Formats: sequence, structure tokens, C-alpha cells
Amino acid sequence: MLEWCNLYGFGYIQELELIRESGFHPMEVIRAATLHAAEAIGMEKEIGTIEVGKYADMIIMEENPLKNLKYLYATGDIKINDNNEAIRVGGIKYTIKDGIIFDARQLLDDAKKIVDEEKSSTPGWEKFLMDEIERE
Repeated sequence: MLEWCNLYGFGYIQELELIRESGFHPMEVIRAATLHAAEAIGMEKEIGTIEVGKYADMIIMEENPLKNLKYLYATGDIKINDNNEAIRVGGIKYTIKDGIIFDARQLLDDAKKIVDEEKSSTPGWEKFLMDEIERE
């Protein structure tokens, strides 16, 4: 029902996972998302790799996305540990944008707070959403 509805950012990681599932090595997937994407838009001198003189926009993670691309989601992925317990691993720890370091967990908390405040100040938001979906 909501095939058309894809939140920005989540769809991008899903695309990377699909590229991986189609047979590409994880390093090729990461290069496609960084260097080759920069080359495609003619900005390889400014972005796409970490080098002196380029923009330093990047994410910092505790887990290796080459092992599991789901680690690229802000909240990471779930795995079963040696005690057969589900634990959350991976996820983005910090985002660096324009040289400013942001705590990713704090950004998630801030976004949730903004959404919750908007929902509470907009009575009937659920009906509005369903009306929009039915129009499609």
C-alpha cells in the first residue's frame, strides 16, 4: 500500500543493500555510493573520498559496514549474541558536516522530539496522512 512512500535516507541504504545482493562486493558498493557518485555529478575534486582540501562530510561508526550494510542505518541492525539474545549493533555514532561533529543519537532524539511535538499540536494528523495516501 505504501510502496511510493520511502523516507529519505532509508531508501538509499536499501538501494545499497540491493546492489550488494545483486553480486557486488561491499567495497564496490561503498565506492559506488561515494567516489563514483561524486564522479557522476562532476564533483570528485570536492567530495567522494577523504583527502586534504575536500569537504569533510562523513559518518563515524563502531561497526564495519563492509560486514553488514545495515550498520549504515542510524540505529544499526539486530543480531543474536552468543547467549541467544537479540542485541542492537552498528549504527552511526557521529555525523560530521561542514567540520561540525554531531552526536547521531542526540540527532535522533531531537528529531523524535520535533515529530512528537508536531503530532501533539496537529489534531487529526492521522486522518490527514490517510487522506493523502488515498489520493495517490
